[in-house]
Amino acid sequence: MPAAKVFQPRPAQPPPRAQHGLWPRVRAAFFDGWWNTLLTATTLALLIWTLPPLLGWGVFHAVPTADNAACRAAVGVGACWGVVAEKGRLILFGRYPFDEQWRPLLASALLVALLAGSCLRAFWKPWLALAWVGTFAVFFGLMKGGVFGLSVVETARWGGLPLTLLLSAASLVIAFPLAVLVALGRTSHLPAIRTLCVLYVELIRGVPLISVLFMASFILPLFMPHGGTIDVLARVLIGMTLFTAAYLAEVVRGGLQSLPKGQVEAAQSIGLTYWQTQRKIVLPQALRTVVPAIVNTFIGAFKDTSLVTIVSLYDLTGAVQLALGDADWRKFFLEGQLFVAAIYFVACFAMSRYSRWLEGHLNTGIRRV
Repeated sequence: MPAAKVFQPRPAQPPPRAQHGLWPRVRAAFFDGWWNTLLTATTLALLIWTLPPLLGWGVFHAVPTADNAACRAAVGVGACWGVVAEKGRLILFGRYPFDEQWRPLLASALLVALLAGSCLRAFWKPWLALAWVGTFAVFFGLMKGGVFGLSVVETARWGGLPLTLLLSAASLVIAFPLAVLVALGRTSHLPAIRTLCVLYVELIRGVPLISVLFMASFILPLFMPHGGTIDVLARVLIGMTLFTAAYLAEVVRGGLQSLPKGQVEAAQSIGLTYWQTQRKIVLPQALRTVVPAIVNTFIGAFKDTSLVTIVSLYDLTGAVQLALGDADWRKFFLEGQLFVAAIYFVACFAMSRYSRWLEGHLNTGIRRV
């Protein structure tokens, strides 16, 4: 008979590494394996190589005041942030009358406050829709004037940050419910509705936004009655809304198709109507699954407002070109563009972080712990 095996206990093992605290998080993110460690070391080497000259140009040797002579003397050595101090109001508010620029400042602050409030669940109430309508009415009242003794400012003189906020916010607010309806139409069993929705989406997505803006600006007025006209801002807003809605519709349709058919069949079995099923069962789950894609479309629409320059509306990027048409400051175009890029980055980064938070917040009931 073979000898009986004698149980040998395993030697003592080291305790598991701590999973909480700053260093464990840093180690897991940057030093988890040799490949990750190599990438981290390479990145740090690049930062050490590039940061000192960038800081020297942008901070230590920069000219912060609107001194044109000092800026010209610092060319090639330091940045001229004085161009922002000198042309900042023109960049932010475009050709809006200088003495009346408190109006676009107040209008922009109200719109940004509403956008921030709409991101909080405490404000997700039925009255939020009325708040949007009221805020847009106040925005147009402040910008356009003609009420409460305010002087009239035609929309052709609107520009800068208020125009960018207006075009992006208004087009998205109008495009989202339209996109949901188009997505539902594309998944409909009615051939006529499905065909119309497919034609709309494919036609709009098959051409660039520049073409849509040109058609909205120059072809749409041809369909107006004789002697009738439509404001260029309204035409651009219509074009951007239709363009954004087509892309959002495909995102929402992807969410609708991700749901199993059993969800709809279960709703039908308890007697829910089509619209009750969509509103209470299908759409809440479908929209939750495509939150990152929806926010990505929002970010793209916010940046696409820079294309309205081709129809003579000066948003942030157009206002930079307008402001730096001055021969004395034209040389410092890079600093002006970096200032505008910082504004776009802050807005887009905020939307990206909110997307991460919203995704985790809505998935609380289904995510794995």
